[in-house]
Amino acid sequence: MADRDRDTRDPRQIHVHTQHTGLHGPKSGGPSGPSASQVVALVTLLPVSGTLLFLAGLTLVGSAIGLAVAAPLFLLFSPVLIPAALLLALAVTGFLSSGAFGLTGLSSLSRVVGYLRQAGRRMPDDLDYAKRRVADMAAFAGQKTKDVGQTIESKARESGTHTTGHTATAGRT
Repeated sequence: MADRDRDTRDPRQIHVHTQHTGLHGPKSGGPSGPSASQVVALVTLLPVSGTLLFLAGLTLVGSAIGLAVAAPLFLLFSPVLIPAALLLALAVTGFLSSGAFGLTGLSSLSRVVGYLRQAGRRMPDDLDYAKRRVADMAAFAGQKTKDVGQTIESKARESGTHTTGHTATAGRT
């Protein structure tokens, strides 16, 4: 069956075969070092996430100290309900912002780790695949151009026009 398909093909046709790789591309010999973009991402996001985690801790400690100091004062002056409501609102705000800073810092660290793992696996394979595709298409375009030139030359010969270099002479003997 394969022999019959091979015999019926036009010998002037070029067939471009590309290598299809799996989801993560072909397996390489081993892990390579981090790229420059990975190092920049790590250097940029580590201080940001560290700062957010520090702010989360600082806000939590400040809220706890403020609650501990202000609670006895508000108990002594319990007839005044507005300051108690204000204290409660400030305490809730402090605890919520502390949690938000903490979650943001942890999610930033998680994002950095995921980015570094993903980029380390995928980037070299994507570049190699793109280079192979460009080379395949260049070879295909070159062959197609050559075929079209040969077709034009053969049609010119059939019609009695001969080409010599870049000048064409029609019907001269």
